[in-house]
Amino acid sequence: MKDVIVIGGGVTGAFIARNLSRYSLSVLVIEKEQDVGDVTSMANSAIVHSGYDPVPGTKKARFNVEGNAMYDEICRDLDVEFDRCGSMTIATTQEQLTHLKGLQERAKQNGVETKLLSGEEAKALEKNLTPECVGALLCPSAGVINPFNLVAHCFENAIDNGVELSLGEEVLSVEEEGSSFKVKTSKGEHEAKVVVNAAGLKAEEIARMMDPISWSIKPRKGEYYVLDHYQDGFVSHVLFPLPSEKGKGILVTKTTSDNYLVGPSSEFVEDKDDMSTDAPTLADVKRQASLLVPNIPFYEQIRVFAGLRATPSTHDFIIEPSPFHPRFINVAGIESPGLASSPAIGKYVVEELIGKILPLQEKAGWKKAVRPYFHPNRMSAEERNALIQSNPDFGEIICNCEKVSLGEIEDVLSRSVPCRTIKAVKKRTRAGFGKCQGGFCQPKVLLLLAKYFKVSPLEILYDKEGSNVLMQESK
Repeated sequence: MKDVIVIGGGVTGAFIARNLSRYSLSVLVIEKEQDVGDVTSMANSAIVHSGYDPVPGTKKARFNVEGNAMYDEICRDLDVEFDRCGSMTIATTQEQLTHLKGLQERAKQNGVETKLLSGEEAKALEKNLTPECVGALLCPSAGVINPFNLVAHCFENAIDNGVELSLGEEVLSVEEEGSSFKVKTSKGEHEAKVVVNAAGLKAEEIARMMDPISWSIKPRKGEYYVLDHYQDGFVSHVLFPLPSEKGKGILVTKTTSDNYLVGPSSEFVEDKDDMSTDAPTLADVKRQASLLVPNIPFYEQIRVFAGLRATPSTHDFIIEPSPFHPRFINVAGIESPGLASSPAIGKYVVEELIGKILPLQEKAGWKKAVRPYFHPNRMSAEERNALIQSNPDFGEIICNCEKVSLGEIEDVLSRSVPCRTIKAVKKRTRAGFGKCQGGFCQPKVLLLLAKYFKVSPLEILYDKEGSNVLMQESK
């Protein structure tokens, strides 16, 4: 029997698992996908929001501000790219400027530092900003992050400290039996004293396995453009329009990989697996983004994608034990600003909720950091040459677009978080994220995976179960 089972391997589940790993507890994380952080935690704006926007007094406001403040230390410990570049919310009319002042007051109530800029001050900071700008709310604490490696490295740290992770395992039922829970899955049965439901888009379905609930989760789709890293400094902050009931609006932002991200749209859909994009929606994203930055070079687009947000009917995060089964804890509806909030949510769930049920005895020798990663792209020519001399695999380039070496991929495969799919390698290393989108390197990665795991290339998946790239041998 486990002390705790966490259902869900997204960013919220990752931080719950990492916080649990500090204590002498047996912990199992169950994730239905073939990799961690493979749904909402993968397809989002990758922004650590400052916390100026959430309604004061809500869970969103509390955990956003607390989580934001934790990221510098977390990213140092977990070796994750993070750039506290700041955000600017743009007003283009005098009426919008009045709304900006209201947002500044909300920021003050939430304890977030801001500065109200004139139109000229804003345009001096962002040379490609619309000439229509009459003012902007600058929030210096906002930043951009690598969301793929945030989740992977967080789980790596948790696993290195004793947490178990099972991928490709779908939860079918949860039942309370005496003083424990029986969790039936597609792979068998598990038993635990405490169950944490951090299942993202499917959290409602998991919650209903235990109780009749008063809340629901509806998927809200956001479609994006990704632009190549063609020009440094095209924008240097996260640029927002004024927020609305649909969210924070269609933004233009830099990323930690020096690409640019434009989006997202914001429309409810019925299908919780619908990651499709469509031309009319993307055309509207382009139109609205051009109101912020008129000269966006969409000819530099290298891909489009869509993500789904788990929007709760409560309009706030749901972080609470079941009223009927207090050892079953729901952590649901973690939509934006969920990425920014997740470190604080993980700490709260473990220390304030699970800590009231199980004794939290700190583990001797807990390691707060992962083994350092290799970053040849940050090295000088001399440092890189020395690395190649010590291991020639770092001189063999697999992905020409992103300059990813064989040595980097081998290092990722040696880590404690399983990395068994082409997409998992792509998320960890950026092999396949460049202009050709894997057209040249994907076959190489496929063969590397087959060789590493000693399986047939026919067995290697792109991502989900059934996404085999090769169907049969032709010779």
